[in-house]
Amino acid sequence: MVANKRGESVFQFFMGAFFLSVCALCLAPAVHLLAVSLSGKNAVLSGRIGFIPVGFTLDAYRRALADGGFIYSFGYSLALTSGYTLLALILTSLCAYPLAQRDLPGARIVKALVVFTIYFTPGIIPSYLNARNLGLLDSVWALALPGALSAYNAVILINFFRSVDPALFEAARIDGAGEYLTLAAVAVPLAAPALATIALFYAVSRWNGVSDVLFYVTNPRLYTVQLKLKQMTDMVVISQQEGSGAGNDLAADNIKAAAVLFSMLPIAILYPFIQRRFTRGILLGAVKG
Repeated sequence: MVANKRGESVFQFFMGAFFLSVCALCLAPAVHLLAVSLSGKNAVLSGRIGFIPVGFTLDAYRRALADGGFIYSFGYSLALTSGYTLLALILTSLCAYPLAQRDLPGARIVKALVVFTIYFTPGIIPSYLNARNLGLLDSVWALALPGALSAYNAVILINFFRSVDPALFEAARIDGAGEYLTLAAVAVPLAAPALATIALFYAVSRWNGVSDVLFYVTNPRLYTVQLKLKQMTDMVVISQQEGSGAGNDLAADNIKAAAVLFSMLPIAILYPFIQRRFTRGILLGAVKG
């Protein structure tokens, strides 16, 4: 008995050490970027940065925060990502719920067409022409509507709805609930783990999106923070190449590192809450099952 406890303790020690090592490897790039963003120009250009800042300076962050356009783009991107994610969840739920009903005529055909779009996408030119013909160009809807319904996420939600006991839906209908009320009161609460997962997918894709901003938007007021950070980096590189004083106090890598950290921050804050919700839903479902 003592030997078994000792062996279990040794196993737990090595497993803990292993997972701590994996976590350290995952965090190492972010720590390096933080050190680069806080280091002086000469140390960055000479490649002397590891995990500790050399020639500590906050100039990269001061430049970003002093730019009123950057602050606006950051807040705008947060609002856009939040609204886009909510809209995407609504549209995906409205698409997945009826297709998950086994007695719906033509559901298999429609689902096959949805899956077809995963493997064969139209490309950027047809997408641009479609957005132009719908009058979406140079508006916030150009960044919200085209990607608000992902076929991949819809398939995930369809399969989750199909895994729910049909008797629950039948009981709601017997009690007089219509399809929309059944969706809102029965299907959505039960699908909280799947909705949390696809919400994270949608939020990450919108927050990191740059190409659609370049293609669909020309109004600077609609530029997302990702595009704004790219412009700031380009300005530093150009000013250094021209020898002007605008970027002589910083290296381009300073701005790039700060840009990546700014890009990671909202998702890094959001992910633990989504993960906790996802884990809680899985455990609750396991207990009920």
